[in-house]
Amino acid sequence: MSVKIVVRKQLENQVDKTSNTVTSNIHMPPNGWIATMRKALGMSGAQLGRRMGLSRMRISQAEKAEPKGAITLKSMDEFARAMGGKFVYAIVPESGTINDIRHRQARAKAETLIKTAATHMALEDQSLSKEQNEAEIERLAEELLKNPPPDFWEAK
Repeated sequence: MSVKIVVRKQLENQVDKTSNTVTSNIHMPPNGWIATMRKALGMSGAQLGRRMGLSRMRISQAEKAEPKGAITLKSMDEFARAMGGKFVYAIVPESGTINDIRHRQARAKAETLIKTAATHMALEDQSLSKEQNEAEIERLAEELLKNPPPDFWEAK
């Protein structure tokens, strides 16, 4: 096994472990995490502002910006720390594991390739059955996973 594959596997395990830890039940509250945490602590905007050396207006602006995605990660970390919290940031699979994403991509790539080949074969009156096409898609997807081509992640 090459070093590149070992490193990829280690990263895959790291993402999957994080994905298992961070459940899909975590969603941003309607008013954002800053306002939610601050209010849960019973802290006023002015008090948070004093802790951070910011005006109450700046706290209000940040609380309005967060739900719109208009705040930096650095700012989120600073707000969390000022409230005795920890800012957590991760990108994890929407569903399943890293391997599931790779399998879906390999299957989509295989389906595109087989569909193109099937069109040409049909023109030459050499069409495969639906079952044969499905078997070929599965075979090709496995091959693509073992030896991904340079355009593996390209749309077409």
